[in-house]
Amino acid sequence: MSEESPRRDWPNQEIESGTLGALAHLYRAEVFRSTHWRTRLDNTTNWAVVTTGIALSATFSNKDASPLPMVLVGLLVTVFLIFEARRYRYYNMFRARARLMESDLYAPILHGRKVPWGSEWSKMLADDYETPHYHISLARAAGRRLRSNYSWILAIQAVAYYGKIAIHPEPLTSFADVFARAAIGPIPGSFVMFAGLVFHLSWVVFAFVTLRLDKIYREKRQSPMQAI
Repeated sequence: MSEESPRRDWPNQEIESGTLGALAHLYRAEVFRSTHWRTRLDNTTNWAVVTTGIALSATFSNKDASPLPMVLVGLLVTVFLIFEARRYRYYNMFRARARLMESDLYAPILHGRKVPWGSEWSKMLADDYETPHYHISLARAAGRRLRSNYSWILAIQAVAYYGKIAIHPEPLTSFADVFARAAIGPIPGSFVMFAGLVFHLSWVVFAFVTLRLDKIYREKRQSPMQAI
């Protein structure tokens, strides 16, 4: 191996050094903002996990405890899911900008290729700064977070609720006792069980429908910023 490594001919970039430095600072800002919103996503998930844990503790604290906390926590987790979907739309916007600069600016430079100034990537980025907009709908954002985290939380909630009905105050001996134990005040147990079944089937269907929408949207997308 020779002492001197072969010289690599790097192309002259059309982007001025000052502009490239400004883009570097812009990239750092977008990474910071996406990281900040990613942290807020994790916080919302933590709230859902903690409240589910509290409901589990209250429900299984003794055999005479009511299963009502497990019913209410399902509604509360749904509210957290909506909050997180809204936050995910912000995260998705900032992450898309950073990803565009990574794939169309820094990657070509690292490969030793020339990055044309005023090309499609810079126009897309400029348009996104001039007219900021979400790159994903609230329903698709909720579907992504549901499939990633909240499906597990809701599944645990469902199993815990029916487990409470099955073992407390004593193990079931007949199926008829299920409806008696599921009753909430004047609300008959059959209605409560039916509402719970509809609720859980609804989020399962919603997860699959939004997954299909994601696939269709990616196939028809016209901008690489919309792939995130």
